[in-house]
Amino acid sequence: MTIETIAESANRLKKKYADTDPARLARDMKILVSYEPMGVYDGCCKGFFIIHRRKKHITVNSDLPEILQRVVLAHELGHCVLHASMSANAAYHEMTLFDDTDHTEYEANVFAAELLLSDEEVLSVLNDDVFFFQAASILCVPSELLDFKFRILKRRGYKVESPVVSNGNFLKDLEQHADRISLDS
Repeated sequence: MTIETIAESANRLKKKYADTDPARLARDMKILVSYEPMGVYDGCCKGFFIIHRRKKHITVNSDLPEILQRVVLAHELGHCVLHASMSANAAYHEMTLFDDTDHTEYEANVFAAELLLSDEEVLSVLNDDVFFFQAASILCVPSELLDFKFRILKRRGYKVESPVVSNGNFLKDLEQHADRISLDS
């Protein structure tokens, strides 16, 4: 899937439901969402999406800070929208948030970035002449998610440069990451 088709999927969803909040979107799409404690240690599960008896279900780690829970939910919603046919065939597969070694994870990250960050909102913050990491904090997202949004913006012809290249282990220290988002904003 291309960045353009993934972004279009997110935008169709936003337009159809006139909303960008992943919790309300999941509710309106009749996707069951549960929040379960799964810890905050290295390698803990952040969330996953499964289909059981033709019913879609997303589980989010309730031990994560609320800001990150929202990002995880948007990411898993991306799997639900983009990869439901693959998930129906898999008994259980934990989704590793922001792992760019797997194309489905990359696609879910692009979807989450497009769902949570509008072009106008990102460009407005950048026009205030703030640094990349300050912009991520103001937008209440991890800098890696902003990096994925920058990838989308580049495809749309904007000249933006990210100082990070997102990888699969950025959420290793979850508490420190959440503190960075909330303290800077």
